[in-house]
Formats: sequence, C-alpha cells, structure tokens
Amino acid sequence: MRRFPTRPAIALAVAAAARPHAAPAQPPVPNGPTAEQDHQQMMGQLGIRRLRPGPSGNESAPNHANYDEALANPFPNLPDVLTLNDGRRVTTADAWWKQRRPEIVELFDREVFGRVPRNAPRIEWSVASTDRATIGGHPVTSQSLVGHADNAAYPAIGVDIQMTLVTPADAKVPVPVMIMFTGRPLPTAAEQLIADGWGYAALNPTTVQADNGAGLTKGIIGLVNREQRRRPDDWGALRAWAWGASRALDYLQTQPRIDGRRVGIEGVSRYGKAALVAMAYDPRFAVVLVGSSGEGGTKLHRRNWGEAVENLTAAGEYHWMAGNFLKYGAADATFGSRNAGDLPVDAHELIALCAPRPTFISYGVPEKGDAKWLDHQGSFMAAIAAQPVFTLLVRRGSDARTTTAPRRCRR
Repeated sequence: MRRFPTRPAIALAVAAAARPHAAPAQPPVPNGPTAEQDHQQMMGQLGIRRLRPGPSGNESAPNHANYDEALANPFPNLPDVLTLNDGRRVTTADAWWKQRRPEIVELFDREVFGRVPRNAPRIEWSVASTDRATIGGHPVTSQSLVGHADNAAYPAIGVDIQMTLVTPADAKVPVPVMIMFTGRPLPTAAEQLIADGWGYAALNPTTVQADNGAGLTKGIIGLVNREQRRRPDDWGALRAWAWGASRALDYLQTQPRIDGRRVGIEGVSRYGKAALVAMAYDPRFAVVLVGSSGEGGTKLHRRNWGEAVENLTAAGEYHWMAGNFLKYGAADATFGSRNAGDLPVDAHELIALCAPRPTFISYGVPEKGDAKWLDHQGSFMAAIAAQPVFTLLVRRGSDARTTTAPRRCRR
C-alpha cells in the first residue's frame, strides 16, 4: 500500500478554471422498474440489507459532508499503482502495459464501472444533414450524425446515438477534433476550438444510455441485456457513455478531414467522470479534459470530503457504476460491511491508465462559488499519486514539492 505521496503527477495539470455544470438527470423511462425498485433488486443480488446514507451537501444538515481537513483522510494508504497483485514491483514500461495495467483494468471492470459485454452491438453511422455556417466569424461545416446500434437480435429496443460534427470549412490539412459530452450542438468552447483550427464533435451521452436507474433496462445496456436487470459486474452508465465516445472515435478515424491520431475527449461533472473513463479505457484518445468530476471521477474514493462513495451507492447515482460498487456502501450485508477503504483500486489508478497522454484535471475556484463538495484537493492528491506511471513511461517528472492544489493555473 502507498501513502498519499508528496509530488505532483507527471503530464497532469490540475487547473482552477470556472466551468459550467452538466445538465440534470433525465426523467425516468416509462414501462419498466423505477430506479428505487432496480436499486433494491441489485442490493438483493449482492446480499445487502442496508446501505449507509451519503453525506448532505447542505452544510446546515445534521449529516452534512465533512470539510475539516483533519478528518479528511481516514484511509491514508492507497493501493500502490506500480505493484503487481503478487507483490512484485513494476520497473519497466513493458511490465506496465502487459501486466500491471491489465490488472488495474480488471479491478475497475469488476468492482467499479462494470464490464462492456462481448456482444455489444456494432454502430453504423450516417449523416442526417450537412450545413454551412460561421462560428466566431470562421466558416465551418456542420454535420448531424446518427449512430444506429444493430438491434437485429432484439428489435424491441432501438439506440440511435446523436452527434454533431463541426470542422473548419477552410482547413487545408486534417484537423484535430475534441469529442465533447453535451446535449447542446454549440458547446461553450466551440468558438475557441474553431479559432484554433480544431473541430469538435458534440456527443449526446443520454442517447447512448439514460442518466437514471429506471433506464438501465433501456438504452445500450437494456439492448444488450434484452430488457433484463443487470448482473453485479455489468456496465453502468459511465462505462456506457465512454463506450459511446469510443464508437464516435471509430467513425472520426474513417474521415479524411479528421486527424484520427489527435482526437480528444472532454466532459464536465458526471460527464467529466465519463470522459476520464473513456480516456482510461481507450488508448486511441490523444488528450482528455476532465471538468469538475469529483467522486467517481478524479477524487480519491478514500477521502472523507464532500461527496462520498455512499452518495454513489444510493438510488440517485448508483446507475453510473457497476452493481458491485454498492458493496462499498454496505452497512449490513451477508458479507458484513465495507467502506471506501476496502476498494481494491482508487482514482489515482484510473488517472494512471491515461498515461502517458496529456490528462488535464480542472475545477472552479471555491472562493468564487465552485462547490467544495467536489473535493479539489482530493483530485490533486490523486494526480500526484498517479505520477510514478507517467514518470515510468516518459522518464521525466515535475520538480514541484507540494501537496496542496494550486489556486489557478498559470498561462
């Protein structure tokens, strides 16, 4: 086990940039179990009788979240990112790629995000419309795309992924593209990306999978499971959204006007979590921007600050995760009880799966209104703890010697 380290992670920037929050959860899907019913059913599968309630974001509530740094690290030992399951140290890049990385992926698959099924359907992309427009005075080509999931094996559920691809119209060479998890065809950063010669792809994640527990028997998860309930290690919404981004990348890499080697992924809040998952699992992504991801994203699960594991195991957010993740919020179960300290992996290892590619972790400024709930410091500590993998793979590191997150990023 590794204690919280004291050096910032190589190739990661913890920025303090003000960012908008993602859209609220979608309404329940009709004609299926409610989120509460599905949540209870998963608890039954796991033998969980009672879950601990998560802390409240209301600081005046009796069960308010902790914001006292003296109480923030009840589990100071982290799983060592460069120690194999059998105790041997990883000292070469080859051992990382062939041994340690697959071990970490397996633990995230089984215990945290769930497994993508082997029978996940093929996606066929088509262009619904093409338009000419200008963004910030720059001419662009905009295409509305639909990614249809092959549902021949179960026609009762249809999944059509919605994506808008916008590229500079006057580009002379293939352009890099940023895939952005958003329901808006004109995201906030569009003008800046186009001005800098980038394209962007606005990918609507809820057209892949609904953002609620009632939707787990619909969408891509419901299609593969033929409307049946999930098993404990089946994928949740975060892994499904990340899978959808990879299918978008499949399409972009076939387009001559796109530089398929320079496609990034971006998201904020719950979609910041999904962007990090996409980057961690798919080595084809060149860069990731993770905005305000908090618990379940770049924040250490083991930190007692703001949002906690118990919030993610409750009926409002459990659908993001594998069913097995509920075990770590269990107060009473056939296996006893478990907590964040029992997790076999933590956020620093998810960040490490992105190495050696540029991984940017951003939050707003608490003094200017950004939620303390997100635990900026916990994410910075996770980035520090991921450093050994970046150092191993690129053979250089930062000389900074601080364990405190910076107030703002330097330009």
